[in-house]
Amino acid sequence: MKLNEHKSKLLFSRFNIPTPSGDLLSLAQVDDYIPPFPYPVIIKSQVLTGGRGKAGGIKKADSPVEFRSIAREIFSLTIKKEIVPFVRVEPVAQIKREIYVSISVVRSTGKYALTIGKEGGVDIESSSPDNLMVMEIDPLVGLCDYQIRQGFFHLSPERGMLKDWAELLKNIFKAVQYSHLLLAEINPLIITENDQFMALDGKVEIDDNFVDLNAELEEYYTPEHFRSQEVSARQAGLSYHKLSGFVGLMVNGAGLAMATMDLLNFSKLPVANFLDLGGGANQERMEKALNILFDDESARTIFINIFGGILSCEKVAKALSAALKGRAPSKPIVVRFSGFKSNEALEIINSLPADNIYAVKDLTQAVRVLQDLNPEPVTGLDFERLEFPVNLKKSAHKASDINTPFPIDRNTRVLVQGITGREGMMHAKEMQGYGTNIVAGVTPFKGGTDVLNIPVYNSVASACRDHKIDASIVFVPARFAVDAILEAASCSIPWIVCITEGIPQQDMLKILPVIKRSGSRLIGPNTPGLIVPGQTKIGIMPGSIFKPGPVAVLSRSGTLTYECVHRLSMSGIGQSLCVGIGGDPFIGQDFNDICDLLLADQSCQALLVLGEIGGSAEEDLGKRLKAKGFDRPVFGFIAGQTAPPGKTLGHAGAILDPAEGGIKAKLQAMHDSGMTICPDLASMPELVGRAVNKQD
Repeated sequence: MKLNEHKSKLLFSRFNIPTPSGDLLSLAQVDDYIPPFPYPVIIKSQVLTGGRGKAGGIKKADSPVEFRSIAREIFSLTIKKEIVPFVRVEPVAQIKREIYVSISVVRSTGKYALTIGKEGGVDIESSSPDNLMVMEIDPLVGLCDYQIRQGFFHLSPERGMLKDWAELLKNIFKAVQYSHLLLAEINPLIITENDQFMALDGKVEIDDNFVDLNAELEEYYTPEHFRSQEVSARQAGLSYHKLSGFVGLMVNGAGLAMATMDLLNFSKLPVANFLDLGGGANQERMEKALNILFDDESARTIFINIFGGILSCEKVAKALSAALKGRAPSKPIVVRFSGFKSNEALEIINSLPADNIYAVKDLTQAVRVLQDLNPEPVTGLDFERLEFPVNLKKSAHKASDINTPFPIDRNTRVLVQGITGREGMMHAKEMQGYGTNIVAGVTPFKGGTDVLNIPVYNSVASACRDHKIDASIVFVPARFAVDAILEAASCSIPWIVCITEGIPQQDMLKILPVIKRSGSRLIGPNTPGLIVPGQTKIGIMPGSIFKPGPVAVLSRSGTLTYECVHRLSMSGIGQSLCVGIGGDPFIGQDFNDICDLLLADQSCQALLVLGEIGGSAEEDLGKRLKAKGFDRPVFGFIAGQTAPPGKTLGHAGAILDPAEGGIKAKLQAMHDSGMTICPDLASMPELVGRAVNKQD
């Protein structure tokens, strides 16, 4: 959750970070406003984007008449497509010097970054090389005194200001930790004429997952910065972004949603929105999602693409039926269901009294129907489809003669944490049906009972006393999931699979070093789990779509995994293993960790990597495989190629950052490492099939 300057300063002041006094005004309050401080005053537009000053959104007023004129002028601005709902009015500061300071969570290192600049203001990123000092802060150690001193000497202020500097940095770090901030930036931080520090501007971002778990933080949310659909979606717990096309989109799972968005955009069917239902949507949330699409005037047609895993297709169909209330929809709807309860869902759709709802069997048919419904050519919304030469050459390295199978199979003994909950019980039953060897479950205060003929214990330790446990799967709400992971690790369970989504990033930062020291391997969080087709399933993947075969599939997504595996299986290409590493920024086992276990696994004859925008996991894997001499074909697919830069799509890990080179740089790096890039979903079975047949 991004905060505007006024809300950022409100948070700062609560952690004793000095800020100037100031008032927040709407346009209606301008004419009657009398500032509690003398003129001149500074009028500052309140938007969530940068570049306010260059756009004329920050100006000085020397008198009441000038104030009213300038304030109205600022309210009329649109700054980087954002309207100005409020202005903040402050007294003119007595500035002796402008500097810069920020603390942020860094995805690539799993640590905080303390950044200090001798000079602050606009264009801080392009300042001289000697301006910025960056220091890592270990989450388990915290901000150290030596770092405070190093920053002080970098700035070289008056010697007597060290005490105030130390207090300032400690308070910023306290705010970051206590409020789970992903970013706390003060630019400029000024030194006043009387040698006092003051946050003249502020930019704060709070982890959305932490906000979801702490309702009191909602006071920092400013709905006036967003469209009505975005506000409604947020209230319903949906991930939603308004885009500029005409096909309204509703999908479950960020990865599949991004891949569907790309498919439609490349097919000249630009999407009007990104809407991810998530994995655990209830009927109320789904009805809200449908109403948002119905109310969006730019969405001429609606496409619903659901691949059931943890979310039942039947539930979505029931929600659609309830939202229509026995009437035909006001605009055409194309529906595609696959996976869990898809047949039941199609029965519901086919029974609806409407001739403008089209049930399709796959994405290819969906595109054809959508094109028939929207025959007019599209102009002004072109998306570049990136393609690279096919690379199916074998490595010069010789394959190992040793066969070391992946260390999970039909004999793996599984513990289910949270087994008596709705999701835990449902998926324990599904796993049992697949053949998974579940030997015990854990739910506090339910010890001594049994579920599905599985004994239930009060703690992991008590279950481990009675059973040999090889793997644990966690079905525990986000508020308690970290503790559940640590409990399993404390008992030295070799594999821990955490299905839970919505765990705050800083919580994961703190426990990952602990997990690593424990010797346990953590899959997730926010993962569909893993499956060894024909042997065992530890997760929520729909087992019916998998078949034993030669291709290992590694993915950062859930429903995108199902879509791709389904396509492979329908083409006769089976899988040796499928692991969803999780889509969050901070996870346990990454692509590299899993691939290290496949180097000598002869059942893996090819590797398919399903990635997303954001981070560098796919590029890092390519480098690792090349260095290790991985001698089997590797294929890569990235979802979200047409995503708008800077927007977080679905989970926090999916964000296209132009500063990292964008999608072209990611795909080029993957290709340069030897991967064959699948340009779209349709090409995947053909490309992988060529490699598998070549192996045979």
